[in-house]
Amino acid sequence: MNFNNLYIFIITLFLFSCESVSENESSLIQISRAEYSEKLYGFWLGQSIANWTGLITEMDKIGNIGEIKTGDFYTRNDWGKKDQRSIWEDESIDKSDIIIDYVLKDKAESWGADDDTDIEYMYQYLLNFYETSTLTPNQIRAGWLKHIKNVEENFLWVSNQRAFDLMTEGILPPETSNPSLNEYFEMIDAQLTTEIFGLFSPTRPEISVKMAELPISTTARNEAKEIAEFYIRMHSLASIPIHINDIKNKIFWLADRSRAKLNDEQYPAKMYDYIKELYYSNIKWESARDSIYNRYQVQEQDGYDMTSRELYCNGCYAAGINFASSLVSLFFGEGDIKETIKIGTLSGWDSDNPTSTWGGLIGFIIGKSGVEKAFERDFSNKFNIHRTRQNFPNNGIDTFENMANEGIRIVDRVVKNELNGTIDKENNLWLIPINNIK
Repeated sequence: MNFNNLYIFIITLFLFSCESVSENESSLIQISRAEYSEKLYGFWLGQSIANWTGLITEMDKIGNIGEIKTGDFYTRNDWGKKDQRSIWEDESIDKSDIIIDYVLKDKAESWGADDDTDIEYMYQYLLNFYETSTLTPNQIRAGWLKHIKNVEENFLWVSNQRAFDLMTEGILPPETSNPSLNEYFEMIDAQLTTEIFGLFSPTRPEISVKMAELPISTTARNEAKEIAEFYIRMHSLASIPIHINDIKNKIFWLADRSRAKLNDEQYPAKMYDYIKELYYSNIKWESARDSIYNRYQVQEQDGYDMTSRELYCNGCYAAGINFASSLVSLFFGEGDIKETIKIGTLSGWDSDNPTSTWGGLIGFIIGKSGVEKAFERDFSNKFNIHRTRQNFPNNGIDTFENMANEGIRIVDRVVKNELNGTIDKENNLWLIPINNIK
């Protein structure tokens, strides 16, 4: 057992020992509401940086089924160089001045919403609008119909678009992901729309998954649903206040604990195990990326059969290949937010998706100040939800401070109503029973 695995084992052993402690004052996890707000700010900021950086290369490189040739995928040497055309861009698009680099917004600018952030924003808004921890089918449908445009460009694709179409016909979730009605139920969307539920239930991933059950099932079934749950669990576990000086060890522990809930017989678990093994083989991340391309898109191993279905762009937006790609950037990024975003941006396929996921998670772990320290600068705090959605207050202009405070309102309800915890208003703390951690 190497040092990293030993460290993770010790942390896990500590948590399991905590689960048997009797419920009294000493068996309560204390979480600062003020610090959590700063972490939620870091989530939105990190996710926005990663989202817009990843968008530069979105669908530029998806592989050509067969042996990999030079130029089929980006490598680290392409960072800082010119962006190439995506699969849907023709010669009429001028990309001569677009460079593959971090997208950073100054204080005078605003971050625009995208499909990796806007449905999460909407769910947060709806939870507070209805003052609930769990949205109903009618509340989800009403929210989608009110806040999403019914005409293009409405920034919906594949399963999200099909679910929306079904809602306009009167169909309610979870039937909107029923394979007999929604043929795109495996196409990624639940991951990028539900991760935030993990942050609404600190230390309690199973409650997070329960809260997200219907939002996930609005667009996803089967393995795509399981993948969404994996990300939610990681986000929930990230709030456990164990002091780990090395963020890499914390990231790996979160991932391994979430992996334990995956079905060993399904392809997500097999992908995870395979890619983690690649990481520990000490190869470069580019070689790991090439390996998952060969294993899953060329050879269709572990039950991942997208290629034989002859889908558009070989299912380049499918939950499975995005999951595999995201694990490359997670492991090889080793908890460094800048390196993780860089690898995710260059890895290929739907590159804004994995970057957004890990930018948000790492941003939450290190908080607003940690994101600013990593990039050695301050950023805009403004967020324009109306870039992609509609009918929100203040003409869609929000701030990360307010978005974090809205998240705190939800966690307050969840701590009291779902976690059997209390709020210590004098010390501005949540007190959550340790023996409820599962």
